[in-house]
Amino acid sequence: MPGKVAKATGVTGLSSSEAAELRLQYGDNSISSRRQMRLFRTLAGILREPMSVLLIVACLLYFILGNTGEGILMAAAIALISAISVYQEVRSNHAVRALQEFTRPAVTVIRDGLPKSLPSAELVPGDVIVLEEGANVPADALVIQANDFTLNESVVTGESLPVIKNEQPGNNVLYQGTLVNSGKCLARVSATGSETVLGKIGLSVEGYQTQKTILQKQVNKVVKNLALFGMAAFTAIFLVNYFHSGQFVVSLLFALTLAMSAIPEEIPVAFSSFFALGAYRLGRAGIITRQPQILENLGAVNVLCLDKTGTITENRMSLKILYDFKTDSLIEPADTIPPQYERLLLYAALASEAEPFDAMEKAIVETYLRLTDTSVYHRMEMVYEYPLEGRPPMMTHVYKDGAGIVVAAKGATERILDVCHLDPATRVRATAVLNDMSIKGYRVLGVASATASLSHLPAQQNDFNWSFEGLLALYDPPRKEMPTFIRKLYEDGIEIKILTGDHAATASQIAGQIGIKDPLRCRNGEEIMQMDALTLEAVIKSTAVFARMFPEAKRKVIKALQSAGNVVAMTGDGVNDGPALKVADIGIAMGKKGSEIARQASDLILTDDNPSGFLQAISEGRRIYSNLLKAVRYILAIHIPILLTASLPVILGWRFPNIFTPVHVIFLELIMGPTCSIFFEREPVSEAELNAGPRNKDQGLFTRRELLVSIVQGLAIAAGTLSIYYLFMTRGYALEETRMAVFTTIICGNVFLTFTGRSAVYTIFQSLKFKNNLAIFVVLASVCFLLMLHLLPPVRGLFGLQPIGIANFLLCLATAFVSVMWIELFKKKTAVLSNKF
Repeated sequence: MPGKVAKATGVTGLSSSEAAELRLQYGDNSISSRRQMRLFRTLAGILREPMSVLLIVACLLYFILGNTGEGILMAAAIALISAISVYQEVRSNHAVRALQEFTRPAVTVIRDGLPKSLPSAELVPGDVIVLEEGANVPADALVIQANDFTLNESVVTGESLPVIKNEQPGNNVLYQGTLVNSGKCLARVSATGSETVLGKIGLSVEGYQTQKTILQKQVNKVVKNLALFGMAAFTAIFLVNYFHSGQFVVSLLFALTLAMSAIPEEIPVAFSSFFALGAYRLGRAGIITRQPQILENLGAVNVLCLDKTGTITENRMSLKILYDFKTDSLIEPADTIPPQYERLLLYAALASEAEPFDAMEKAIVETYLRLTDTSVYHRMEMVYEYPLEGRPPMMTHVYKDGAGIVVAAKGATERILDVCHLDPATRVRATAVLNDMSIKGYRVLGVASATASLSHLPAQQNDFNWSFEGLLALYDPPRKEMPTFIRKLYEDGIEIKILTGDHAATASQIAGQIGIKDPLRCRNGEEIMQMDALTLEAVIKSTAVFARMFPEAKRKVIKALQSAGNVVAMTGDGVNDGPALKVADIGIAMGKKGSEIARQASDLILTDDNPSGFLQAISEGRRIYSNLLKAVRYILAIHIPILLTASLPVILGWRFPNIFTPVHVIFLELIMGPTCSIFFEREPVSEAELNAGPRNKDQGLFTRRELLVSIVQGLAIAAGTLSIYYLFMTRGYALEETRMAVFTTIICGNVFLTFTGRSAVYTIFQSLKFKNNLAIFVVLASVCFLLMLHLLPPVRGLFGLQPIGIANFLLCLATAFVSVMWIELFKKKTAVLSNKF
């Protein structure tokens, strides 16, 4: 086995200038993919959308009919809509690319003789990198020095068992994409990017296609159903018009008008932009979302599983108490310690890594080096080691000390006491000390020693003739903000479970300190693994603290919670948290102290390691979901009057059967598109929406009540619009004047609907207090458009309109107001009932 990993003595790595030259030669350390003509592909994708196809066909029909003005206007409208769509797509793509930059892994590189943290994309052949447990190997490399270093190479070889790596030729090759299973090493990069083994195989993260979420499927279903309805109505209207007029092209044009009014193409645009921009905002706040769509689940999370170390606690260990078994005495290490405790500290330090990266080992080694004569420690040479393993775990290091062999071990107290084979009375005493330490919230480790012959080392570390040395009590204080965080989670309707590898008494003590309900009710990992599904389902309902948990046990608890219908979030920072983070609905990793495997397995990364950021993520998830529903409700409600105004007069045989043409519908779309995908995306979340608690994950896109309200709103606006239509038609007004009245009514109704749609609970007078910088813009844009229609003859000529006078304009305005604002009385009544009961 390899010896200690030295501090890169004699290894200076590349200079900055050498690295810059090599990067020009080799390029970025990334597997190349074709990204050329991104804008062209985006535009081509937009033009293939059903609405774009209908617009292009309508534009061509205008030119075929000789209506050059309308054709040019349609072409301009198509260009404008495409520009808006491209803008939204670019915004979403920019947000997603920014998230990818946030989540791009960093690596420690020796440059100019100093360790530096750099993005893995900047690695070049010849770089010297430092790899530790839990990291992904960022490029192909050759080991220079290693300590207890093993890799999981399954991504390349398919072999899931860890592979030992060291400096020996043939055993020193590291492949990009493999995972450091244990230990630490220095390695020199041999290949980057597409020249790596992984790159040549052709494996790329960019090739991975994420599965559609529940909400995406629901949105697509709504759009598909409305599109099918639009196509059916298109056929019916075409046949009716053709039967009455016998004009094929004109009938096709009016049928296209109906189809355009039925297809809600704004919904998919709103969906993608809402989640991408929301994830980007969270990223700027230090909460990195690896996939924007995962925000959909945040509003439904009702169980949060917390890992203790590094999440609940600060991951800042200090050695508080030493229990020396030989003298049966305890001491709190201060500036000096009695000689008899030096032996205990020596064996604890020997059982730790020479260059510790674990918080517990750092505390042990630092205390030993500070309080004792270290000459014995430094003269020893490690010749063999047994890595951390087992349930509960322990680890063993074998040293050569002159002509003798010294063996040191540390690990979970139960394991150490078992392998030392203490007599019952002695074990009772040691267990009593252990329990006393644990109930104070200390994390307790057992220490043991042994002697052996180097030529007859046992295959298993349990098989040494162990001698119990004593116990170490380490303290990792809870974060100061945790009690407030826990209280807010409970207030928000989210249950909390603690899944930790600590002793039960330690876990319960820390849980009590931060405000976990019923902290003394605790189960351990071995018990969990023995339970059947029904027993486990009952246990997880009544238990909040789970101790001595190993990866399989954590995963089993999370799966059981999900089987019971919960949406589960899980926090973690260690390698052993990876499986649980992966299986959780929302995996949350710590960004600073978390392992690379934890970050790669997670959905959210908290860059400041503060779990309170989860509350902000919950709020953002609920805000996005709430605003998306507002946008979809708005889209459904405003499409109904446009659709009915375009179809019912034809079916009923009115005097002016086709009041709208594609030109009118397209400009209504120009108003509706930005309203739903830009205005509603900016809406702040109200207290009522924020405090509504987790939503039911099985709930459809709408409740029956919400769908009914949207439909009734749309029908009410349609009733008002058709009333104006019928009134002007029967009073002898010309087609152009009737069209002006109908167009004005729908535009005014759209403005009122925008503001009433800002909240399903608060009245418009209350929601006006919510700050949205685009509110004034929506009003001004609509007013300017109406003024242009009524006051500018060239504009009226393009749209086929005639002025209707102030009195008639006010009639249209009043009709739109009544058609929309009735909902405010309904809201007010609902609010009164809510306050009353």
